Amino acid sequence: MITATVFFGDKERPFTLTDELVTELETTTGTGIGTLFQRLMAQAFKLGDLAEVIRLGLIGGGANPQEAERLVNSYARNRPIAEVLPLATEILAARWLGVDEVQANG
Repeated sequence: MITATVFFGDKERPFTLTDELVTELETTTGTGIGTLFQRLMAQAFKLGDLAEVIRLGLIGGGANPQEAERLVNSYARNRPIAEVLPLATEILAARWLGVDEVQANG
């Protein structure tokens, strides 16, 4: 499984986007994964994209949906974009690049 392990909130957490969660991400953002990754890399994303990548990555990493939503509400929403964008990019990059594990300094 392709995982990004990143400090988020109060500790290091695993973030994983499985095939099923990528499909959910495409549905909730209305965008294909390739376009979404390109938008993040070009900094041409929608604000909601960032929270969805993080929320679904948390679920894929083992958090239950309620916990993932709580963490996103506490630590990703209404925060400076400069804090949230690197995490969302790291989660997508781990899946895109196929690295076994990506460690970030989030």
